[in-house]
Amino acid sequence: MFDEVRRILTRAWGPVDIESPLLDFTHTRYYEEEFGPCLKRRLWSFRDLRSREGLYRLKLFTGCVERRLSSADNKRTINIDPGYVSHSKLVLFTTKDYSHRLYQGQGIYAEVTLKYEEKNLVPFPWTYPDYQTKEYGDFFDRVRRRFVEQVKEREA
Repeated sequence: MFDEVRRILTRAWGPVDIESPLLDFTHTRYYEEEFGPCLKRRLWSFRDLRSREGLYRLKLFTGCVERRLSSADNKRTINIDPGYVSHSKLVLFTTKDYSHRLYQGQGIYAEVTLKYEEKNLVPFPWTYPDYQTKEYGDFFDRVRRRFVEQVKEREA
């Protein structure tokens, strides 16, 4: 499934420049009823920079991909959560409203999931446990460093 999703997303968003190893999704059982046990996750960063304006539409696109790849009984077979990294934060898009999420439009909310502080990615009280792990921190730190390089190259 990961290979198929990667092909779909790279056709839409361009090449992947950073890929995580296959990660066990063990910090919650929230998705087990829908997807079953022994879930895995893979994180990708895409090479091409985008304007943040309207970026929430990535979640609308991934929702279409999830529905297209659903099983015959309309159960999702994949969950795709897009977001972006900036100099100061990691933002994820979601369809679920909550007090700390800001409405972007068309049923999509944005959540600052991690902040960059004193050369480290720091979680908030609402940050999901998996995003607080060293593996995720290392991945998003690499993505942020690459982002900073790209911004410097663009400004040069």
